[in-house]
Amino acid sequence: MPIPNAGDEPESWLALDLIPGLGGEGLRRLLAEFGSPAAVLGQSPSSLARIVSAKAADAIAAGPAIDQFEAAIKWLEAEANHLLTLADADYPASLLEISDPPPVLYLKGNRALLASHGVAVVGSRNATPVGLQNAEAFSRALSTAGLTIISGMALGIDAAAHRGGLDGGASSIAVVGTGLDLVYPARNKALARELAEKGLIISEFSLGTPALAQNFPRRNRIISGLSRGVLVVEAALASGSLITARQAAEQGREVFAIPGTIHSPFSKGCHQLIKQGAKLVDDANDILVELQWRNTVARANKSAADVAAIDDGLDEENDADLDPLLAAMGYDPASIDALMERVDLRADQVMLRITELEIEGVITSLPGGKYQRMR
Repeated sequence: MPIPNAGDEPESWLALDLIPGLGGEGLRRLLAEFGSPAAVLGQSPSSLARIVSAKAADAIAAGPAIDQFEAAIKWLEAEANHLLTLADADYPASLLEISDPPPVLYLKGNRALLASHGVAVVGSRNATPVGLQNAEAFSRALSTAGLTIISGMALGIDAAAHRGGLDGGASSIAVVGTGLDLVYPARNKALARELAEKGLIISEFSLGTPALAQNFPRRNRIISGLSRGVLVVEAALASGSLITARQAAEQGREVFAIPGTIHSPFSKGCHQLIKQGAKLVDDANDILVELQWRNTVARANKSAADVAAIDDGLDEENDADLDPLLAAMGYDPASIDALMERVDLRADQVMLRITELEIEGVITSLPGGKYQRMR
């Protein structure tokens, strides 16, 4: 099927990207052999079959589905939508360093962010309240220091990281596992809208690609590839965030992890990374110094001071004097029964104080009838 304006380079890239079954590796081999997408599209099936499978060669000769091609062209007419290819001058050099650089990326938002320095912040979808606060606060501090926050727009830690990045000034980039005409998960529609307006959303998957399980681990190499380092906030031992951390290490990026209580399954992954050589961090300045981000460390000092404990101005040294229940709770999850054993208070007094502290945002309730300090 003929492709409209197939000699036009962006449309030729798009046409090749939409060929079913070709894939990035096959496309890169064809480009190495024939020089350009337009030249590839002009080859006979027999010439193409010397480089790729006969099935792929026939698919290229037939061209992409015309309705899919035209829908993508129409999508690109919107001012915020872009197609980024290996031939573009602003294709990130850091992505060229990874083993499988995507030949084509779909963009929505501020394309100029591709030139920024970034840090990936990732973690569990089922994060604890403390984890969410840490992700947002670290990201805000790093963004204030001039580092763009990169994550995957999933629920939990990813979403909190994007919010912090958008708040901090250097903005945020989301790398997603679906086509950019879809928002997944749907609960992040408002966040996706803000990222498109103030940040950037990226996908290597063509429009209409649904949320397929195999696509999310694949997009992680782009998250780490765009970043100078990866911070894991909370992660279980089987977390996809550990895949991102492993890929970051393989790509020569720094890996950072926030430690947590030994009783939480969401700390196990971070603790494993630390045992394997990841840098333990409890302050955003730890990351700035490790990345030698020296010129902007001072700008982040004010934000970073609030990160580890999410300090709202309380004098924590006096917490024990002011509130024996907080002193008895410590920083690990504790049940009502455990607290009653540690303090000389009746059950109704403990419950009343727990309720007050929860309303004040000092503690939070956890599954299983337990409570934990937020700062």
